[in-house]
Amino acid sequence: MGTFIAIVLAAVLTNNFITVKTYGVCPFLGVSKKTSSAVGMGIAVTVVMVLATLVTYPIYTYVMVPLGIDFLEIIFFIFIIASLVQMLEKIIQKLSPSLYGAMGIYLPLITTNCAVLGVTELVIGDMSSILGAGATMNIGWAVLYALFAGLGFTLVMIIMSGMREKLNYYKTPKALAGFPTAMVTACFICMAFTVFSYIS
Repeated sequence: MGTFIAIVLAAVLTNNFITVKTYGVCPFLGVSKKTSSAVGMGIAVTVVMVLATLVTYPIYTYVMVPLGIDFLEIIFFIFIIASLVQMLEKIIQKLSPSLYGAMGIYLPLITTNCAVLGVTELVIGDMSSILGAGATMNIGWAVLYALFAGLGFTLVMIIMSGMREKLNYYKTPKALAGFPTAMVTACFICMAFTVFSYIS
């Protein structure tokens, strides 16, 4: 139970991919103008994170490492992630054309989203600081971490989009209108999340 709680807290709060690791900043700033788009992007990233981890972890552990080709992990992982994103893009296009239209260019950008690649790389590395003494990484913990990392990503996207929607009701000086305001807002969100780094 302790390992489960540690993974959830680390993935969502203390090691959040956007606010702490600064991965996935492109969709964070680009798709957070509306909450509906932010939620859609967050869900898409979460699904890709889980699927990518579910596929890459066993391939790395049971194929690449025994064959001694684990140094090619990034090439393999990018290829797998790109394939998953293409499949997801086609599914969303068929099931929800409005969501597909709202995401626009950002859906293909998940292919090169460093948050997705980051989670697949992180779970094959040393996670003893998160798992705790005596616990070892396995596919279950890896997928769980990917799921909550995606939910943490979605949480920050929703917070950002909510703040940006609220800010639309206020008059902003011309020099700060648009992207500068988004950057200042992002900085405040990141500073707020540093509080969680004190959770032991």
